[in-house]
Amino acid sequence: RTAITLAEGIIENTAYENWKLDESSDKTVSIKSIREGMVPGTHSIAYASSVDTIEIKHEAHNREGFALGAVIASEWIQGKTGVFSMKDVLNLS
Repeated sequence: RTAITLAEGIIENTAYENWKLDESSDKTVSIKSIREGMVPGTHSIAYASSVDTIEIKHEAHNREGFALGAVIASEWIQGKTGVFSMKDVLNLS
């Protein structure tokens, strides 16, 4: 979901119109998903042209952050009804 959220942010602020898995064009943001063995989580977004590449990368070294997020979300959701995302939990929406 992280890649889709990043792609949607790009689409909202640029001339790109949509996103697709492993497919790019002038109007399409390409999303690639790779699962690697014991790697807990690496997310990167890159702009690449014939001149250069700019990349932002997040690399989780273990699963502690994911576990903490699950605990925080489970405490936050108590007594609430509806459909929520981590944006709601973190008060970002």
